Amino acid sequence: MSFAIIISLILGVLGLYLVAINLFPRKRPALPPGPKPKFLIGNILDLPKTGDLEYLHWLQHKSLYGPISSVTIMGQILIILNDAQLAYELLEKRSLKHSSRPSQVFAGKMVGWENSLALNTYSNRFRAHRKQMAQILGSKAAVSRFDSLQEVEVGRFLLRTLETPDALLENFRREAGAVILKMAYGYTTEPVKNDPLVELAGKALDEFAKAAVPGAWAVDIMPFLSYLPEWCPGTGFKRTARQWRATLTELTERPYAFVKHQMAQGKHESSFLSQLLGSGNLDDEETFVAKWSALSLYSGGADTTVSSMSCFFLAMTLFPEVQRKAQDEIDVVVGSDRLPGFQDRKNLPYLDAIVQEVLRWHPVAPMGIPHMTTEDDVCEGYVIPKGALLLPNIWFFTHDPDVYHDPMSFKPERFLSINGSIPEPDPHKLSFGFGRRICPGHFLADASLFLNIAQFLAVFRVNKVVENGQVIEPSASFLPGVISHPVPFRTSVVPRSTRHVAIIRSLEQTHPWQEGDADVLERVTY
Repeated sequence: MSFAIIISLILGVLGLYLVAINLFPRKRPALPPGPKPKFLIGNILDLPKTGDLEYLHWLQHKSLYGPISSVTIMGQILIILNDAQLAYELLEKRSLKHSSRPSQVFAGKMVGWENSLALNTYSNRFRAHRKQMAQILGSKAAVSRFDSLQEVEVGRFLLRTLETPDALLENFRREAGAVILKMAYGYTTEPVKNDPLVELAGKALDEFAKAAVPGAWAVDIMPFLSYLPEWCPGTGFKRTARQWRATLTELTERPYAFVKHQMAQGKHESSFLSQLLGSGNLDDEETFVAKWSALSLYSGGADTTVSSMSCFFLAMTLFPEVQRKAQDEIDVVVGSDRLPGFQDRKNLPYLDAIVQEVLRWHPVAPMGIPHMTTEDDVCEGYVIPKGALLLPNIWFFTHDPDVYHDPMSFKPERFLSINGSIPEPDPHKLSFGFGRRICPGHFLADASLFLNIAQFLAVFRVNKVVENGQVIEPSASFLPGVISHPVPFRTSVVPRSTRHVAIIRSLEQTHPWQEGDADVLERVTY
């Protein structure tokens, strides 16, 4: 066969192929619907504005585009999920494809949170993190080892609140920090004065909540900005990142150095990190993972619990009837001679329902942390390309009026079978995330919420503040951020009776104050 004939055949086949694809074009799935992108900048103007509540902003897509929608920002695709079943399908059932994390330039690379469990990509390091965390938090039985620690610290929270009721949230922040720092590092917080490690951790987590909001930092949309010198206009984010990175570095290295110092002196208390370091000679990677796993234990457990309890105090202020019902149940089941404990939980269904309602009423991470897909997928006929970010609107999942009646009200009864009613779905399955990215500390968080709520309501009453004869009405308003807190509000906390004051005071003998480790911490070098 001559060369000319071969060329003719090739051209003929190519011609038939071009005709075929024009006559019978292959339909390729499109991206989920969304606002029309602008030339060059895409949907950058469709991102939440500074100060907007992200979950309410993205919820607008549901009525405009349906349960799954998308925007494209400088080539980065965001898939917004406003349907719980779709989120469950993708993030739970297909978790192998959708369990990674995006490489966030600002929070991850510039500030340094990419080394934490929350922002780790799905990798061998991530699996090592999860394995270590599961050893101490992976089941209710494992978490029960810390029951006595929690009882001690809740008691100290009650004592502090009796003395300084106006510092309610700060008292609880100290308790949450004390529990996690003892678990993670064997560190004892200061009993009276402010503790430097609790304050440092609180500062770092506040900074993380601001740093990790998708689309909040221009450098996440235009990574080339990170290479500009600091004298260029508009690069103030570099100075912010450097300051926040210093905070995170100190929070990672100083308590690690504290544990190493205490172990060398033979004075350490058993803790998550001391057990890892004492298990044998660790190589550099194992040491790195151990250090960051300990930090992730704190960063994942402290601020989230503070957010939940802040919502609880706000709800008790706004919905006094709930408080009355809970205290009636405590008085009947437990009495007024002791505090309720974990052993009473099965007999306190209304208290248990309050825990569920706290998780539902305002999830601590209303939009979660974005998942990233590592393999092309199709959902509802739409393509989800590799590298897309998936944003589940957890707040809407727990406020869907088709699932939860009167969703803006705080009604623990919704989870109880009363007069033959069917309980509404347990929000535990939504509020702690999905699939391989579910919060590893959800058993601990649940136990902590129950004990704090039960013992607080046993001895204190929450009222609205009255000033100059006027009742100060707080509002159910919340702040933006990855971890969302209520807008600062005022409430009045008073003991229920002199008998309850005596119960609180007795805790000073039951759980004597311990000397804190702040002085040792300040002396260690890292």
